[in-house]
Amino acid sequence: MGNPLLTGFRPTHPGEVLREDVLPSVLVTKTELAAMLCISRQTLYGILNEREPVTPRIAIRLGHVFGNSPEFWARMQLAHDLAREAEKVDLSHAPTLERPEPAR
Repeated sequence: MGNPLLTGFRPTHPGEVLREDVLPSVLVTKTELAAMLCISRQTLYGILNEREPVTPRIAIRLGHVFGNSPEFWARMQLAHDLAREAEKVDLSHAPTLERPEPAR
């Protein structure tokens, strides 16, 4: 059960945030950022184009370089991955167990 105002919206891939919000606001090139993150340019381009995930290792590096937390980047990737997979999983035959009433 999430925020009803966000119903129908897919979580953002962290690469989109990097591409649209972060990179335009910092004075580094993509090549410089890849070097700062100790990743290849190809890996960075894969993330920016939303073809590759932000791994825990890259989340740690992003958090350090941009002065925020690795959890910010990792949670964004997890939310994106879960939403994408939820669209593919058929739960029609899987029951939902009911929790027992607490004893009084």
